[in-house]
Amino acid sequence: MNNKDVIIACDFKSAEETFRFLDLFCNEARKPFLKIGMELFYAEGPAIVREIKRRGHRIFLDLKLHDIPNTVKKAMAVLSRLDVDMCNVHAAGTIEMMRAAVEGLTREDGTRPLLVAVTQLTSTSEERMQRELLIGASINDTIVRYACNTREAGLDGVVCSPLEAGMVHEACGAGFLTVTPGIRFADGDVADQVRVTTPVRAREIGSDFIVVGRPVTAAPDPVAAYRRCVEEFIGVE
Repeated sequence: MNNKDVIIACDFKSAEETFRFLDLFCNEARKPFLKIGMELFYAEGPAIVREIKRRGHRIFLDLKLHDIPNTVKKAMAVLSRLDVDMCNVHAAGTIEMMRAAVEGLTREDGTRPLLVAVTQLTSTSEERMQRELLIGASINDTIVRYACNTREAGLDGVVCSPLEAGMVHEACGAGFLTVTPGIRFADGDVADQVRVTTPVRAREIGSDFIVVGRPVTAAPDPVAAYRRCVEEFIGVE
């Protein structure tokens, strides 16, 4: 898998909406890498994953598992049969839980999708983290610690703000993946996210994958917005 790409967040409420959006890309040589989140997966179930895979798209299944280790292990064993390309857990679930996730996700032949862990959601500010979650460390120190725990557990990388991608690579190595939501065009609206940046800046900081939702899905011309994002982040159309 190419470890540098733009992932479109398909945050739609139904298969009908999703396929109406994907049909816009039917003539594109480059099949977008897609993120399927909770809303769409809970509405449509595994069938939506199978159909999108049939259409030739890579899939990041963004369900953010966070439970006791045995439950996560069993759930990951189910997800591994869906042939997705990437899935995730919450790093806050501890190293033991993340190791269980790797074990459950790994198939009998030794293969598995990429597995990444969420550090802190991009909607979480340092002030909220400290006041509401009672985490006394700085948000940067917390994210780096979560990333180091994730690496120790044997995962492939983390989900973090693009603003933290550089420090994660510094702590965990260049080959440790950073999947970064919180991407907005320079002339766009940040909406409900706090720690955000542009595709160009994410590339400069060192993000491996950027996840882009509303700047593409809500654009007047989603295909043009996607092409712009690819050009700004990867440098090619």
